Formats: sequence, structure tokens, C-alpha cells
Amino acid sequence: MTFTLRKYKAPDFEQAILMYAPDVVLQAAPRDGVAPDGYHATSIYPEYYRVCGKWLLAQDSRMDCVAVYHDGRMDAVEFRNLRKGDLVAVGRTEDGSEGILVWPYGFADKGESGDVFAFRTGRSRETSFSRDYDDLYELLRYEKHHGNILWVMGPACTFDHDSRAAFSGLVREGYVHGLLAGNALATHDLEGAYLKTALGQDIYTQENQPLGHYNHLDTLNRVRASGSIEQFIREEKINDGIISSCVEKNVPFVLGGSIRDDGPLPETIGDVYAAQDRMRELTRHATTVICMATMLHSIAVGNMTPSYRVMEDGSVREIYFYVVDISEFMVRKLADRGSLSARSIVTNAQDFIVQVYKNLRTDS
Repeated sequence: MTFTLRKYKAPDFEQAILMYAPDVVLQAAPRDGVAPDGYHATSIYPEYYRVCGKWLLAQDSRMDCVAVYHDGRMDAVEFRNLRKGDLVAVGRTEDGSEGILVWPYGFADKGESGDVFAFRTGRSRETSFSRDYDDLYELLRYEKHHGNILWVMGPACTFDHDSRAAFSGLVREGYVHGLLAGNALATHDLEGAYLKTALGQDIYTQENQPLGHYNHLDTLNRVRASGSIEQFIREEKINDGIISSCVEKNVPFVLGGSIRDDGPLPETIGDVYAAQDRMRELTRHATTVICMATMLHSIAVGNMTPSYRVMEDGSVREIYFYVVDISEFMVRKLADRGSLSARSIVTNAQDFIVQVYKNLRTDS
């Protein structure tokens, strides 16, 4: 099975409503951080704005921002990043009649077939995911060479020897182009490399070690003494684990802090908006996003990731978004918030990553 991207279908701008639509109204932001009344709020979908008689596709969108015109292009800008005088698109209709067209049909498949009533149309523990896995393997093989794969991870994978080794293998094999996580994932991964435990339990046998409850704090303290994660890895000759592999392969990672963090690690970003900006730097390049066992980070990334990407050659391609969690509630959460039409897999995240690595490693 060979993977091919779905072709993007642009709107038919020859339709009368679009051909004779007025230019979008652009109003200046009255002051920093404040949009004019009647502003248009952006979505995850491709959005077009008519300016000087031409329809412009927003180059870099995300949810819940405002559309700002500058130097011949439209961009989605967070309210907090608005500057007085920015030209903001105004209008609350999305059918083109006010010069604003939201286009959710660019990657739509042909009409669905089947009965109105059918069993197991949702995604649950009873769903068969064999096809999902096969599709994902082909997608990742394609994206390794032609795209940008961004992983969003909770700490669960660091607590298991095999899943930690599997994700490290994916990093080394080139299937990870960016990583978004919290302080906990990096702390417990480095604890595993440094002291062979995670939260004081042996990384393989899960047996509690003497005074093991100190281990993650000792690791944090040692990294802080080194001044950075990279310096700690050099000084302690760390050569296994997720973070070590990212450092070795120059894979960028962002650690967004939380109010409950221990330590934290020197690279953990405590300012939530600074963390959001850094996360956004990576999501701007992502063409496939895989979120595993982390509800809040998954929702955050879902909200800042559009359904499409405008490539350097001007073509438009789809962004693929997966959510993997053992909780059915979690995998439905993004869809409930309207963040993305995320493809969900209900399973243990540790088993998931081991399965993915076994099917993608070089000798498979």
C-alpha cells in the first residue's frame, strides 16, 4: 500500500456569490491586545479573504484568533499579539458574502455510503483499529521524508522500559521532527537514564527502590546543577532515552510547565504564554501531529493546529491529527471542543508506541 496525500479542492470562485462578493472590511485595532467590534474569529479550516478584488488564503491559521492583513497576506493573530493599528478582518458571516469564506470541504471525501443505523460508529475500546494502524504506518513512512511529524506526549511512555526504548528508536530512525511535552516527561525520562528508575521504581521490573522517592528530585537537582539538560547529558554520559535521543538528533522539544511541577528542569517554560509561543513555533511546521496520553497538552495543540498547511510552492496539503489514549473520554474531547477532526485510537499509549516502532524500524 502506497500512501498518497489527498488532493486539495479549492472553492469555485466563479460562483456568483464569490465572484461579486465585496472586499472584506478591514478595521484598525483600537489598541494593543484589543480587536475592533465585529471581528471575525478564525477556525482550523482554510479561510479566504477578498482584498482588492482577489481572494487570499490565510497562510498560517489556528482557532480563536483574528485575521490580520499585512503586506499582501492574511495571518491569524492571537488577541494578545494584536498591535494598535493592525488591520483586522471584520464580519460574522462565513459564506463569502462579506468577503470572508471559511472552506471546510477542501479535503472532503466523496459522499459516505451505508445505512442510517449502524453499530459501533463511534470510537471506543471495542473498535477495531487494525486499519488505523496500517494507515498510520504508511503516513509516517511518507512524512519521514516529505513532511514534519510532531509528537505531543504525557509521561506515561517514560514509565515503561519497552515504550521508552521504542520512542527513542523512532527519534533515531527519523520519525520525530518535534516533541511537545511537560516537565514530567523529561524529568522521568532523564531519571530512567540516570538512575534506571521512574518515580523511584525500576524502569523494567517496576520494583520500588530504597529511597526511590528521592530519585526524580535528585535527577532534577543534578540537571539544575549542570545548568541545562544538554550539559547534564554530556557530564553524565547519558546515552539512552527519549530526551537524550532528541538532543543527539537535534530534534527540537518544548517543555511547557504547570503549576504542580517539581524542580523544574532548566528548559521547562513556566510562563504559559511564552510556552504557547514556543509550541506554536513547532506546530507551524507540523504536517502530522500525534498526541499520546496527555489531555491538556493535546487540547492546547489541537487548538493551535489548523487542518491544512500552505507549502513553500503554494500548494495546500492536509494536516493529519491523531489522539491516542486509553480513555474514551479523552479521545472524544478534541472533537467535542471543535478543535480538529482528530483520528482517535483508544489504547494504552505504551503498547501503541511499541507497536508503531516494531512496524517502522529499519528491518521491518
